[in-house]
Amino acid sequence: MEILNELKNRGVKDILIAVVDGLTGFPDAINSVFTKTEVQLCIRTLVRVHMVRNSLKYVPYKDRKAVTADLKEIYLAPSEDSALSALDRFSEKWDKKYSMISRSWRNRWNEVIPCMKFSPEIRKAIYTTNAIESLNYTLQRNLKTRLSFPNNESAMKLIFMILQRAKKKWTMPIRNWGEALNQFALIYGDRVPL
Repeated sequence: MEILNELKNRGVKDILIAVVDGLTGFPDAINSVFTKTEVQLCIRTLVRVHMVRNSLKYVPYKDRKAVTADLKEIYLAPSEDSALSALDRFSEKWDKKYSMISRSWRNRWNEVIPCMKFSPEIRKAIYTTNAIESLNYTLQRNLKTRLSFPNNESAMKLIFMILQRAKKKWTMPIRNWGEALNQFALIYGDRVPL
């Protein structure tokens, strides 16, 4: 809450939608400082899905592929209604074995669905703007093949080069951002500055 208050004191007047991971209390903190903000649980990160990853901790390896495919129908659904239908189908199929999964999705449903009102292109623009997760993924992907370094300096040099390459990606404009801004203006009206 302290960071959010600092943002407000620095001049942030409004946040339309906040995409957050499962950090307990963060949605409440956002809504107490920025009361009109819609909080969206981070559905799709670079490689994994927070909700799916959390759901799979209940599932043995032999069922993971099938459960993941059925969960994908929920979070990639084109609308809230079709996502809810997919969740109902998931429940019918899997609740006898893994009832905790559909229950956890239903408990977090209000944080899962806000992005459903946007087109798939806009959702992708929203998902891909998480610079921290993208940077972590880039570092992990580039460092996992190197098992050891001769010294700390060589490790730091490699990390520096990875960061320099990643920096170029974040100076590029976000794909479909103009279209996203137009949809935001239609949905949120006067809250979107000109």
